[in-house]
Amino acid sequence: MREFMIRCAQRHGTSAFARTSLVLFALAVFAAEASAALPARALRSTLPNSAFDGPGAPAENAAAQITFRKVFKTSYPEFVEIKINQTGSGTYDIRQLDEDANPQPFEVSAPLAQRIFALAAKLNNFQNVDLEVHRRLANLGAKTLLYEKGAEKHETDFNYTLDDTATQLVNLFEGLARQTTDLSDLVRTMRYDHLGVNDVMQQIERDYNNKLLPEPERLLPTLDQLAADEKFIDIARTRARNLATRIRSTH
Repeated sequence: MREFMIRCAQRHGTSAFARTSLVLFALAVFAAEASAALPARALRSTLPNSAFDGPGAPAENAAAQITFRKVFKTSYPEFVEIKINQTGSGTYDIRQLDEDANPQPFEVSAPLAQRIFALAAKLNNFQNVDLEVHRRLANLGAKTLLYEKGAEKHETDFNYTLDDTATQLVNLFEGLARQTTDLSDLVRTMRYDHLGVNDVMQQIERDYNNKLLPEPERLLPTLDQLAADEKFIDIARTRARNLATRIRSTH
């Protein structure tokens, strides 16, 4: 730029008019260069910081997750772990303790996920919360409730609690475990043990009648499949058909 200005000065002489023209020309060039650089800077200033943060995105943008874990030796199942995030997506791992961990994906509805997180919020997301009854009781299973969001993590452990909010939350998670087990048993027997299907249907009916299944409508596709398949015994197909009708009429 300096050499260009010198050449212009030599070409136009050293008159005041020439010098003024040269200054105006230089200012115009600088203004054009500044304008060209401005959009990139302006774009960065208007976008959220997370767009440029990459792997180090702020922890507050992480999705919250609640984990329920229950370990109860000599029972069946001995180990239950269910994880749910705010969108309703999660995993379950239901097994005996001597079996390898095998978390499987599953989902709950948005309303149920909201209810779970609302109950956790009433318990201050388990921060500095003691739910244990602190009495001599039989072992009812070591339970853990865990809240995680980015670097934030709160956990509480107990055998038995008298807190109504915590009881509701535990019942929801244990109901999800029961519902998942019922569905898994039904799918397995339909595939490998046709004569055992009716026994599983009786168990599912009992759980439904006792209001233990948080979202029984998730069983409907499998119940409909059973009801329509003639290779299964009539009593099992009739149970599946009747239960599907009851679920549809109330959910």
